[in-house]
Amino acid sequence: MGLSRMRLTGLIRKEFVQIWRDPSSIAIAFVLPVVLLLLFGYGVSLDAKHVPIALVIEKPDAATSSFTGAFRKLEYFAPLPFADMRTAEDAMREGEVQAILHLKNDFARSLSRPGGAPAQLIVNGVNANTARLISGYATGVWATWLQQYAAMNSVPFAVPVLVQQRVWFNSELKSHNYLVPGLIAVIMTLIGALLTALVVSREWERGTMESLMATPVSMSEILLGKIIPYFVLGTGGMLLSVAMAVWLFDVPLRGSFILLFLVASLFLLVALGMGLLISTVAKNQFVASQIALVVTFLPAFLLSGFIFEIASMPQVVQFITHVIPARYFVALLHTIFMAGDIWAVILPNTVALSLMALFFLGQVWRISRKRLD
Repeated sequence: MGLSRMRLTGLIRKEFVQIWRDPSSIAIAFVLPVVLLLLFGYGVSLDAKHVPIALVIEKPDAATSSFTGAFRKLEYFAPLPFADMRTAEDAMREGEVQAILHLKNDFARSLSRPGGAPAQLIVNGVNANTARLISGYATGVWATWLQQYAAMNSVPFAVPVLVQQRVWFNSELKSHNYLVPGLIAVIMTLIGALLTALVVSREWERGTMESLMATPVSMSEILLGKIIPYFVLGTGGMLLSVAMAVWLFDVPLRGSFILLFLVASLFLLVALGMGLLISTVAKNQFVASQIALVVTFLPAFLLSGFIFEIASMPQVVQFITHVIPARYFVALLHTIFMAGDIWAVILPNTVALSLMALFFLGQVWRISRKRLD
């Protein structure tokens, strides 16, 4: 049976009416992206800022005052003075401070010696990522201050290697510039896969799918009647997310918006195909939601490179990430937002998403039959 424009239009109109009458669909498509973006944009940060650090100075003088002043000027540290090491160590055990900077009584005299000044930095290593950041920030403060001190006091200071840093693509080193674009992949996974799986399984539960099967409409018309409305709904959620990323969080969009729209539409087709495939297997809302969470949302959140670097994962897990569609979309989002239209990255990831879209939608069309068994 061929496609009928009248029947397809009626199915699409029916689906939009059902979406309008279902507050949960609108909430997932438009309210959930806003909540997630606000939560991750403002509440989640991979940066270490205002870290409480204990200052233990055995003999205060001009040199120690100048050095500790360099820590007070930075937003990364919140220095707290302590009288001795015992109280500072107790404070770190109790979680009041995350590091201890200990300057001994011969700090100033040792500055002119070949071995340098006796300064000790003790870092709480419970959170390894924060510990590395604190250590790196403190080392940078020490190197910069030592050069300035040597220049002001006409003291020879030999630098074996002169490092000139240049940060590409995210020069401000803001973590939300990395998190917010990647979050769009998670949002679109929820809209495309979870919402579609729930809505179709709900129709099986309520018996409306059986009524639809009794009509003259073909299976292709039924599938297109599901895909087109939720594609439009997902596109609206994507546009809202991009607008918030650019205008609310000031994430730079250095690439083409048209290219972003095209790759996002391609990923949305993949997500819709996964959702429809889940709904054909599980005709119960609870089962469909559990499968969608395990198969689509959790991999998109954990294994896509959204938060955790794929290169740092074990080799087995890295291999598994190649079957996660969100991995390719996150790479595209980070590239288009932060770097621009880098075709060496865009083309292979786009090809991977295209193959996945063909696979999932093809499987849906293959196994979908107009029967009730």
